[in-house]
Amino acid sequence: MIIKIIESFVSCRVFIFPVKRMGAKGSKERLSKYDLEFLKVNTRYDENTINEWFKGFMADCPDGKLSPTSFMQIYSKCFPNGNANEFCDHVFRTFDSDKNGFIDFKEFLLAIDVTSSGSPEEKLNWAFSMYDVDGNGWIDLPEMTKIVKSIYNMMGPQQQLALDNFETPEARAEGIFKRMDINSDGKVTRQEFVRCCLDDQKLIELLTPHTTPCFIQ
Repeated sequence: MIIKIIESFVSCRVFIFPVKRMGAKGSKERLSKYDLEFLKVNTRYDENTINEWFKGFMADCPDGKLSPTSFMQIYSKCFPNGNANEFCDHVFRTFDSDKNGFIDFKEFLLAIDVTSSGSPEEKLNWAFSMYDVDGNGWIDLPEMTKIVKSIYNMMGPQQQLALDNFETPEARAEGIFKRMDINSDGKVTRQEFVRCCLDDQKLIELLTPHTTPCFIQ
């Protein structure tokens, strides 16, 4: 999927919650035992790493809530030459798993764990949730087009010009959708999305708006 974009976000986490920036007034000093045990079970991080992430998170978000505005300011630094606002909205929505309008520490670390250390299937399932804009369990062509257009906007004009065939985002989205919609019912299910991306490296390249191939690792 857009694994390279997601991994760009993860590699850009130095902009997010640098652990050295600690000591914000009013921030919690420790993660609750329940949340710590939950994250130890549900991520690949050990206790020390979780606590370091938590300190950095709370230094920037003393109330324990990462807002859409703050998230966008952070994310935009990863793509300074384009407009990342719309794409950032989609990433934020996917991080915000309970849909309450902000990202708490558990949501943040669960998403970082999947996008940085998850298996190909886990990364693709996460990506499917981003493409499934209305959350109804499948992706239609308008949803696919919406995400692809947001990626083009994020890239900036110079990177857009470097794309093979100078495709429009609409044309690229339609080509991807046709490859994935195996039974031609106008819907791409989670299973179709994951299976097609795992089986067809060309799909990964099409979904990744870069001039070099993106291999899932």
